[in-house]
Amino acid sequence: MAGARAAIRYAKAVLSLAQDQNTAEAVNNDMKLIANTIAGSKDLRDMLNSPVVSPSIKKASLLEIFKNTNALTVNAIDTLIANKRIAILNDVVKQYSILFDQHKGTQVATVTTALPLTDDLKSKVLAKVKELTGKEAEIKNIIDESIIGGFILRVGDLQYNASIANQLSKLKREFTLN
Repeated sequence: MAGARAAIRYAKAVLSLAQDQNTAEAVNNDMKLIANTIAGSKDLRDMLNSPVVSPSIKKASLLEIFKNTNALTVNAIDTLIANKRIAILNDVVKQYSILFDQHKGTQVATVTTALPLTDDLKSKVLAKVKELTGKEAEIKNIIDESIIGGFILRVGDLQYNASIANQLSKLKREFTLN
């Protein structure tokens, strides 16, 4: 819990500086790159969380991996290392993206489907999200064959489950209750 609050504070500070320097968009792209890289590498996650690996090695590794990033992103990494908080880097980059999207007035709509969304369906989902929330959104499509068909739409803390698996589960509950 304390790590989550700290991550929000660091993310707010980085966003504030990025807005002052008109580099918020570039820093957001860096943050997405870092989040994707950490998500895709178990070794990197282990290194960030390891108390055995020295801060200087962590810093050198991160600066080498993310050498083409904005100076503000590098400063954020330096600050996290100096404050012995580099283990929350992944939380900080995620919070930055959330705060950046809130600042821009956009949000991420997660659509879980059994098959990839077509462009036509993406535009319909975007229109529906705008109608429901009044805000623009980006679509993040997650493929999960276990839902059989239909979709699950999640925007912020709203969720609409129109999956076949959910409907079958409801039917099963109805039959077992009677």
